[in-house]
Amino acid sequence: MMPITVEFTVTKGGQSFKEDSVTLRHAEELFEYVAPGGGCEKMPAGLGEIQMIFLPPEHPNALNPIADLRVNLQLGMVMLTGPFAEIVEISQQIIDKVGRGELSDAFLAVIGAKAS
Repeated sequence: MMPITVEFTVTKGGQSFKEDSVTLRHAEELFEYVAPGGGCEKMPAGLGEIQMIFLPPEHPNALNPIADLRVNLQLGMVMLTGPFAEIVEISQQIIDKVGRGELSDAFLAVIGAKAS
């Protein structure tokens, strides 16, 4: 898995501003970040959108080019963008971790899975 850039955008007065950006090296770091006690709980108030941008693979998938197609998935105010196969894999992990209670209430609120 390639690095993931997480950008936090704040909306104030009808305008959007990039508030912060975090680069994570792999999915494990992403899930540490959104776990209870992780950095996700320190998100600034007034967030308008969180973008998680997954970089394209270093070596394209020649046998299955659809795996590398760039796709978007929106969960509440979180927009995941990246290679199709990677977004599907991360989505399955999110579903699994929500079911096991391994994601912070703050992350559940921003993806629309829990009242804030």
